[in-house]
Amino acid sequence: MSVFKRVQKGLTALVLVLVLSFVTACSVGTPTAQQPRLSPSVTSSHNYSQLERGNTQTGENFGNWVVRNAKGLIQDAYVRDNDKLGVVITPEVRPNEVRELARSLAQGFHHNFPNRNLKVMVYAPDKQLILTADYDMQSQQIQYKAG
Repeated sequence: MSVFKRVQKGLTALVLVLVLSFVTACSVGTPTAQQPRLSPSVTSSHNYSQLERGNTQTGENFGNWVVRNAKGLIQDAYVRDNDKLGVVITPEVRPNEVRELARSLAQGFHHNFPNRNLKVMVYAPDKQLILTADYDMQSQQIQYKAG
């Protein structure tokens, strides 16, 4: 892959973080607790594509926003309990870019859901877990685990 493509991918990840931060800073109002909404397909693993983006309205809005603004890097996303974000990356994301993407997502997720420990799970296009990023709000550090 050319240097230009690598730089372009890195800049795209950076833009995603900046946009997440900007949208959070400009949003009006505070999120309210919502009753979880689970679709019937949540209990059936063979209906993956029918899962809701979030089990709260705030989480669903964030999951939709991530997919819309990922510039082709993320094909699907979901938020559970406002502290777990799962994303399915596209084949265009190179293995050496996954950790940076997870870091960017964790930072944006923290801006939208502050004052809590967060988990970002990154799945390959075949839906296999490849990386977990755990954000600790006390230390403000991210711990990464493969698979």
